[in-house]
Amino acid sequence: MYKATTHGITVTAIPVYIDERSQPANDQHFWAYRINIKNYSDKSVTLISRYWHITDATGHWEEVRGEGVVGEQPEIPPGHEYTYTSGCPLQASSGMMMGNYQMKCENGEMLEIEIPAFPLDLPDHDPVVN
Repeated sequence: MYKATTHGITVTAIPVYIDERSQPANDQHFWAYRINIKNYSDKSVTLISRYWHITDATGHWEEVRGEGVVGEQPEIPPGHEYTYTSGCPLQASSGMMMGNYQMKCENGEMLEIEIPAFPLDLPDHDPVVN
């Protein structure tokens, strides 16, 4: 589990390699990741957009930006949490993801919330430093 807290918002990430969707012989690897966002602040926030920086073991990287997450822009009141699952394909057997969410407070203030960096490593293999 990987965790970061910014402005009273805690983001936890858990990556899992998905054998059934991977074809290592064809350099196709797939990870699912589960994100939990817990609002410990005293403000209600709405997740407006996301930014991901994804790097693989070969040095290839890409940036992903978009509205909300998994088709939603959830509102997270104080003391509540939001959890979703998504996925990431790579053409290498190892990688790293990190990023941030842009959240809007009920008073209109915009916050940048850190998503902790987390590895995408094959199970039972030594991690690769990316």
